[in-house]
Amino acid sequence: MSFQNQSAFVSPDFIIRAATLAWEQAGAEALRHQVFVREQGIFTGHDRDAIDDFAMPLVAISTYASEADQVVGTVRIHEDAPGQWRGSRLAVATSHRRIGSLGAELIRLAVSTANGQGCDRFLAHVQVQNVPLFKRLRWTPVKEVDLHGVPHMEMSADLEFYPAIADPACGWKTLGRRRRRRA
Repeated sequence: MSFQNQSAFVSPDFIIRAATLAWEQAGAEALRHQVFVREQGIFTGHDRDAIDDFAMPLVAISTYASEADQVVGTVRIHEDAPGQWRGSRLAVATSHRRIGSLGAELIRLAVSTANGQGCDRFLAHVQVQNVPLFKRLRWTPVKEVDLHGVPHMEMSADLEFYPAIADPACGWKTLGRRRRRRA
């Protein structure tokens, strides 16, 4: 019998991949609702738009006993012009923002997936508080924009920093920062 508080457990292992299963897609949608509607108040009701009809959702999934457990991060990508891709709606669960580099891993999967599809340019509108993260990941500011009443920076990824991935559904496993330090 364990006397530890199980509700305080946060998995140190994560799966980063394209959302292919219904529960993964539903988890991504629920997380986006939590972050963009409830937490940030950017949207009322829901954050879905026409892009969701054709965008590819990518997810970070926490694990429990090495099995996929729940969606704790998401981003969507789509080609908006021949060779030009965009990422949007990057979200990480509040409970998982300080334990790992899930945002960075999702960004890596997003750009590498687009690279595998023949991407010539990858852009994203980034909330200004997240610009330093994107700069560390080899993104360049393009121009300031206001989206939904929130200041954003349009940024462009350095595609040479992101190797092409042919099948994003395969994805990869990653460890939270705490676990990497011990390994």
